[in-house]
Amino acid sequence: MEEQNNTNPEEGQNSDAPKNTGEGNTTEGQAQQQDAPVSSSYTQEASQMFASGLNLGFINQKVLKTREEIGKFVIGQADMVDLLLIAIFSNGHVLLEGVPGVAKTLTAKVLSKTLSVDFARIQFTPDLMPSDVIGTSVYNLQNSEFSFKKGPVFTNIVLIDEINRAPAKTQAALFEVMEERQISYDSNVYQMEFPFLVLATQNPVEQEGTYNLPEAQLDRFLFKIKINYPSLMEEEEILNRYKNNIKSPDLSTISGVFTPKDLQEIQDIIEKVRVENQLLRYIAEITNKTRNHAKLYLGGSPRASLSMLKASKAFAAIRGRDFVIPDDVQFVAPHVLNHRLIMTPEAEMEGISIEDIIQEIVSEVEVPR
Repeated sequence: MEEQNNTNPEEGQNSDAPKNTGEGNTTEGQAQQQDAPVSSSYTQEASQMFASGLNLGFINQKVLKTREEIGKFVIGQADMVDLLLIAIFSNGHVLLEGVPGVAKTLTAKVLSKTLSVDFARIQFTPDLMPSDVIGTSVYNLQNSEFSFKKGPVFTNIVLIDEINRAPAKTQAALFEVMEERQISYDSNVYQMEFPFLVLATQNPVEQEGTYNLPEAQLDRFLFKIKINYPSLMEEEEILNRYKNNIKSPDLSTISGVFTPKDLQEIQDIIEKVRVENQLLRYIAEITNKTRNHAKLYLGGSPRASLSMLKASKAFAAIRGRDFVIPDDVQFVAPHVLNHRLIMTPEAEMEGISIEDIIQEIVSEVEVPR
């Protein structure tokens, strides 16, 4: 894939850009781009930035600061932190899935503290009603009229704890606000303020008093991030950090990193990250293959392709590049697709996981050169 960026990397810094094979002349005062090795690992932190026409250093500064703040309370889970940042930068919602005690809620609360915006938490229960989420009309005795009292969803960051404990009627209350960032009530439309992000958690093992989320709602989440148990070394570090502390973590010490203006600026930068036509075809082929796979009953929708595109651009920016490469797509694809695909009963009986099928699909699609 031909590289179109002709700006120079700063002295002493590495570039993730592919080699420039073009033989055209550069403009006056602009030197040829120097060759640099392409990093093979995209789970490690990018310490050096690629100099481009975009202000990627601003994004890098914010990302490093956010990782530092989250690292004060959450040990390990580096990929999860990257995926959460990608979701924020892509203006997408996130579903966190994991067994009890792996810091799903803590991570969501710590992340929300790094954003200097309003935050609300809603604990979903089987008896929760839609009005408990979006609000209801209240009769005003002074003017003898009904007025709309906004619910907890009217905020910037809303943490929905155990989202699969609420019935379908309450889940339906989230459909409009997650997709359109607005609430329609009693012939009036109420717009949500920027930014608006839903962070939801769910437990995959508990079945008593839980409900499966509708496919239409799952499709509105950019990612489903599956949080696993920590490694032995990470668990030892957790014990060492909290061995002299029996109280709940004090989140008031977390410093705000992002303002709404910062997030808007970052999203404007990510919109300008370049994607070659070959990569657009690559994303489309991955999604299309999910619709024609023998072990899948339901494949990815066009929203899945768009989510993969947005997430790839955000991940490229986090890694210090103003262009997307196939590795970006391969990193985000499993998290974009794992909650959108439904396996056939025969595949479930074989014990195959949805991640195995996604990996098979990604490996079969030809990588653009």
